[in-house]
Amino acid sequence: MQIPDDWQPRKDLLNERVILVTGAGNGIGAAVAKSYAQYGATVILLDKVVRNLEQVYDTIESVSGVKPAIYPMNLEGASEKDYLDLAATIEKEFGRLDGLLHNAAMLGALIPIAHFESELWYKILQVNLNAPFLMTRSCLKLLQQSNDASVLFSSDSAGRQGKAYWGAYGISKAASENFMQVLADEIEANTSIRVNSFDPGPVATAFRSLAYPGENPERIARPEDVVAPYLYLMGPDSKGVTGKQFNL
Repeated sequence: MQIPDDWQPRKDLLNERVILVTGAGNGIGAAVAKSYAQYGATVILLDKVVRNLEQVYDTIESVSGVKPAIYPMNLEGASEKDYLDLAATIEKEFGRLDGLLHNAAMLGALIPIAHFESELWYKILQVNLNAPFLMTRSCLKLLQQSNDASVLFSSDSAGRQGKAYWGAYGISKAASENFMQVLADEIEANTSIRVNSFDPGPVATAFRSLAYPGENPERIARPEDVVAPYLYLMGPDSKGVTGKQFNL
């Protein structure tokens, strides 16, 4: 699916909304977090590198005038308690959560399954699959406090069609798509929470360069070029749309 061709975000699209963005320190996560703040949201920036989060924080504050929040967290080593502590902090500071963007991801390595190291496999699944599960489950009550909440997964074509050598990354993304659909189906009838995924396609990020080191980044989209669907799917104009796979 795609968002409506003629859709344009209103200036107050995300006013007074509290949105948690993982992987907010750089790339797509940083661009989307800045865009959310530009349209009025209070953004909770989550990533493992504090320096990167501080840079995004400073940009948001100087450009939009809205003060975001920083929550450093290493998803690879986070325990169940860490996610419960995150939810408790959000509840204390904001009382609810209107949006959750699962954008953080770990690529690992593009190697055949026969040579895939088990430790690397576990790490990738921890970041790309277990972390979104634990975070979503911990934040569900906060999302239920919102009148119009959205959970959004950054997807990838490798998760929608299996490809040789994409190993744990591709499999974790495929599992995330199924997780999105299961969650959407479970909560559609009795909550105002919608759950969807979006595949932005090739985007010039440091993450992308790991997978395609010989690619010319000037020939593909920049992170800023793909924010519109993230806005649409997080804002009120997509209310009632759930369990869907979107692409650019």
